[in-house]
Amino acid sequence: MRLIETPYLLEKKEKHIQKNLKLDHVFLANIQLKQGERIPEHDSKKEVLIVVRHGSVLFNTEGVETVVTQNNILHLAPGEMHHLLALADTDILVFQITP
Repeated sequence: MRLIETPYLLEKKEKHIQKNLKLDHVFLANIQLKQGERIPEHDSKKEVLIVVRHGSVLFNTEGVETVVTQNNILHLAPGEMHHLLALADTDILVFQITP
């Protein structure tokens, strides 16, 4: 068993990106953004799952906009170009999965 800490740090600073775990088939990162902060366009060679723990974020994936909240999970296929904008102070978990 391993407990992974992901403290909420937006009260102390702006954008926070922390690599939390790397296993053979899974990479986990915690990203925290203040409202209005962006992450520029990029892609991943792996399957990606985005889980919002707090707030909401607007993803633009190859021209299609999607709001991701605590009520849903976003799946990105390998190679999908995307960028994002925090609509509120946001705390997300990013899982990159290798088959």
